[in-house]
Amino acid sequence: MFIKNVTALFALVFVIITAGCSQQETASSVDDKVKIGIMLSDVGLGDQSFSDSAFNGLTKARDELGILFDYRELKESETYEKGLTELVEEDHDIIVGLGFMVQTDLEKVAKKYPDQHFILIDAVSELENVTSITFKEDEGSFLTGVVAALATKSNKLGFIGGDDVPLINKFEDGFIEGAKSVNPSITVEVKYAGDFGNDQLGAQIARDMIQKDVDVLYAAAGFTGVGMLKEAQANKVLAIGVDTDQYFYAEKAVVTSMLKKVDTAMYQLAEQLIKDGKISEGHIELGIKDNGIDLAPLRVVPFSEEQQQTIDEWKEKLTSGS
Repeated sequence: MFIKNVTALFALVFVIITAGCSQQETASSVDDKVKIGIMLSDVGLGDQSFSDSAFNGLTKARDELGILFDYRELKESETYEKGLTELVEEDHDIIVGLGFMVQTDLEKVAKKYPDQHFILIDAVSELENVTSITFKEDEGSFLTGVVAALATKSNKLGFIGGDDVPLINKFEDGFIEGAKSVNPSITVEVKYAGDFGNDQLGAQIARDMIQKDVDVLYAAAGFTGVGMLKEAQANKVLAIGVDTDQYFYAEKAVVTSMLKKVDTAMYQLAEQLIKDGKISEGHIELGIKDNGIDLAPLRVVPFSEEQQQTIDEWKEKLTSGS
């Protein structure tokens, strides 16, 4: 009986020690993983555009590369500063601020924590511990303007911006220049919504433009733009999506989308962190030739060979910088 009890006791001790070692190994493996924190843009998840794209890139990096990530939304943290500070306290390798509107609060937090490295998307910071990533939205928008000019029958196009700020002005300028490169007599109706999260407002602006005979609409307005896409379909006119391939929100209307590959940028950052243990410093600008900007597949409109060639030629010119 004594021998049996001793044997059972040793077995129990072995199980406890083994479990303890296993827990230590698990904790150690978690500690070794790359950790990324992200403060999402104002609308947050569900914008079907900018925030969703960044989140998808990090989800892919988690599934394929084994990183860990956490996020904050403005509706929960109430201020960007509070959300960013919480992410710092969670001890992430890098912390991402998504969108130009995050810049002021991100720089406040970056000054408080000089040893923490930050990423600022869509704006440029001069702080040493902040890497800035911007995109050449005017290149992609130029191509959407070319597509719109080839697709329109009324020679009247529409542009809806989320807010009248330099970043969104780049979308507008590129779109107008691209359209007029095909047909200088084309007119473009422009309206700034002052809101990135109101699909009903986007739909109303689109209706007003359609009543003025606009037959191809393009928006750089987040979830507000989704309202435009659906309103275009309801009125049997054409639309162009933004940030991600938005064809599936209005399959009878969306000719293409201007792809701003925030998801790709997030994934590549994770790859660089794993490979090098750090990320590039300074200002990184991504355009068509860097795989940061592109067009989604052309659909809905049966473009002729000549029209397709025009689009391809402009894409090549933008890629080469000519």
